[in-house]
Amino acid sequence: MAGAPAGLRYRIAVADLNAHLYEVTLTIDEPAADQVVSLPVWIPGSYLVREFARNLQGAPRATQGRRAVAVTQLDKASWRIAAKAGQPLTLRYQVCAFDNSVRTAWLDRTRGFFNGTSLCLRVDGQDGSPCQIEIVPPALPEGEAPWQLATALRPLKTDRRGFGTYQAANYDEVADSPVEMGAFWSAEFDVLGVPHRFVVAGAPPSFDGDKLIADTRAICETQMRFWHQDDPGLPPLPPGERQGEGPTASAKAKRPAKARAATQHPAPHDRYVFMLNATDDGYGGLEHRHSTALICTRRDLPRRGAARQPEGYTTLLGLISHEYFHTWNVKRLRPAEFARYDYTRENYTRLLWFFEGFTSYYDDLLLRRAGCIDDATYLKLLNKTVNQVQQTPGAAVQSVAEASFDAWIRYYRPDEQTPNTTVSYYTKGALVALCLDLTLRREGQGSLDAVMRELWRTSEGGPIDEAAIAATLAHVGGRAYTNELSRWANGTAELPLRDLLPAHGVAIHDDPAQLAQALGLRVDESGGTVKVKMVLRGGAAEKAGFAAGDEWLAVETATHGAKAAEGWRIGKLDDIPLYLGAARKCVALVARDRRLLRLPLAWPSGDARTWRLAGSDAELLKRWLQG
Repeated sequence: MAGAPAGLRYRIAVADLNAHLYEVTLTIDEPAADQVVSLPVWIPGSYLVREFARNLQGAPRATQGRRAVAVTQLDKASWRIAAKAGQPLTLRYQVCAFDNSVRTAWLDRTRGFFNGTSLCLRVDGQDGSPCQIEIVPPALPEGEAPWQLATALRPLKTDRRGFGTYQAANYDEVADSPVEMGAFWSAEFDVLGVPHRFVVAGAPPSFDGDKLIADTRAICETQMRFWHQDDPGLPPLPPGERQGEGPTASAKAKRPAKARAATQHPAPHDRYVFMLNATDDGYGGLEHRHSTALICTRRDLPRRGAARQPEGYTTLLGLISHEYFHTWNVKRLRPAEFARYDYTRENYTRLLWFFEGFTSYYDDLLLRRAGCIDDATYLKLLNKTVNQVQQTPGAAVQSVAEASFDAWIRYYRPDEQTPNTTVSYYTKGALVALCLDLTLRREGQGSLDAVMRELWRTSEGGPIDEAAIAATLAHVGGRAYTNELSRWANGTAELPLRDLLPAHGVAIHDDPAQLAQALGLRVDESGGTVKVKMVLRGGAAEKAGFAAGDEWLAVETATHGAKAAEGWRIGKLDDIPLYLGAARKCVALVARDRRLLRLPLAWPSGDARTWRLAGSDAELLKRWLQG
């Protein structure tokens, strides 16, 4: 644009909807001689090298004025442009976009979506240069609804549907600002003075947008109050609401859609956009500083007139809560190693147990405080997390700090050995947060809430390391927590849940484990056959010789009073006790690589147990769950 400061100018247009191709033009106002450009190999928040350059349709074409400039590929994701210094350089290239996830880019006749890391080349030496991004509306077939555009980028000159030119302070902001396009559902609402927008692509006719917005507003306000409770700029709670309990349904209903607080809230963001893609089968989210990209199944969306919302709607609200909490915890308060991202390689940290795990602890807890779920539902969600960790043999093999460091080769690349060799820094990290919170509360020295707020204050919403976490725990708790961090986060010691939960109003019941867990198996029974997905370390199935990929066809048992074996075809694990009777041994017939194998199986004793959590003291539970 005329008069704009020198920098980078991207023009993003649709080359071919049916071929899923974007056309990108990048103009570098002041290139270096032999300018190097590259495409990131990963996107922050998703710790896997994804090789975005593989979607480029050939090398970029380069010109300076009317002169074609030679382009030489240097490695898998970077190119040297034989440019002259100081003369504007233009690059043109196409990108295929057919990954319907939150991490990359998508384009078809119904929807467009992209992250800057998938479409926008980095210019070596100019990561800090100001950027402009012009997004051109597609030419749609006649009769189709016109597309809108949603993004958290700041507009420079856009039309009423959102297409036009946006600005970004630097490449990091380009990479951190996804764009959603299509004939989507959209609503705007304010949260304590901060404008928010929610867009939903693929929503069915039954979708209840009013309920989604009411619940999302409650979540966002609860989180703002959580982080900034002690800030003098925090507006008071509306009449009829109490701190820690969240707004009631009637209170939410009475709020005007655009009620703006008299005092600007001290949140670190001045705008926020939720972008939800509703599909037939999908789940996930990716956080950004001023937005988030989400995926859910259409069946999980709230429905108009429903007496009871689908169970998956609670899962969706938990996802919304999780990604919004990241606005503070990981996008601003972040590992010291992430002070500056290196887009060319893995960025290692041992602290994902804190940034993802603690966020996983608070996502459901703040749903409770927002009034979106009750105590019983919260305990059910916590119960699931506890059992997931306890039923993972890898929890005794690898610490969550080690799992954080190994995220690049383990978490996003699960295989048949994953539960035996590693533990999720999400789930166990959440339980580490739980144990620290309940320990602080039991000792009468504050809570993890206070620790999080103190970390935010002392770091000024910036990078931290494990030493800062330890120092803040000691400051709030009145003693060192070195031993707890060493055992729980950096070691594989069993977490003291049996001691801590009853002290806060939660009873622990030991129930018999489900048959798959008792056998040490994870199976797929969807096709009327029992297919082994994973064999857990130390279980009866491993001792019998089962392997991932086996198809369990039948069992053989000795008939009463006879030497001959009797065989029974099975279609699910629950068939087996019917045929086994009182016998404690059988032979499992499995198919492996088209060979039939007979595996002697000693039936588990029944000692395997699973936890069931229930409220036991309403007052103790209230003190914890309501803050």
